[in-house]
Amino acid sequence: MGEIGWEDFEKVEIRAGRVVAAEPFPEARKPSIKLTVEFGPEIGEKRTSAQLTAHYDPEALIGKQVVAVVNFPPKRIAGFKSEVLVLGVPDENDEVVLLSPDLPVPEGGRMY
Repeated sequence: MGEIGWEDFEKVEIRAGRVVAAEPFPEARKPSIKLTVEFGPEIGEKRTSAQLTAHYDPEALIGKQVVAVVNFPPKRIAGFKSEVLVLGVPDENDEVVLLSPDLPVPEGGRMY
């Protein structure tokens, strides 16, 4: 694993947001869910898709706080514009478990 400098890490904007909409994404190559995440007044709502179907139902994600990288360029996935990258860690079966704050935090709060 290569080392990075603190300056490199500071370039990555990792922020907290709240899922305000979620729906199945059957057009994706792997089972996924489309998410709309609110990041507060500075950033607003952003959309993404994530392979979360093993542990999450779309309806249950609404209202959940998540952590995402918000300064990647947009990416097209099966005709869908993904604007942020929600962060997760694979479980023992390589299925994504979302990272989220363990206490409520303001939408748009930046990770330090």
